[in-house]
Amino acid sequence: MSNPQQLRYSKEHEWLSNAENGVSTVGITEHAANALGDVVYVQLPEVGDAVTAGETCGELESTKSVSDLYSPVTGEITAVNQDVVDDPSLVNSAPFEGGWLFKVKLTDEPDDLLSADEYTAFAS
Repeated sequence: MSNPQQLRYSKEHEWLSNAENGVSTVGITEHAANALGDVVYVQLPEVGDAVTAGETCGELESTKSVSDLYSPVTGEITAVNQDVVDDPSLVNSAPFEGGWLFKVKLTDEPDDLLSADEYTAFAS
């Protein structure tokens, strides 16, 4: 498993891209996708929703379980990935590309996000 170096990671297994114009992309890690098994349903926050770092903002349902989705940052949802809603298996097949979940305009970023190397050590 290779975690992209340019991303930052939460201990709840979400990844966060570097902000472009104050907006970051969020998804779940390959480690989390593998642990969940085949994702069959995704419930995401809606555009305009406020999210808070460390708080639940959606759900991922797999053939094995239902897991909460946590926001790694505080901000406002600016986009959701409709492709993932229509085809939840993208979370498993492309967690760092087409399987992204939502974009958020940051108002606050916690200082406990991990680098790729720190996350790899944490997840192993």
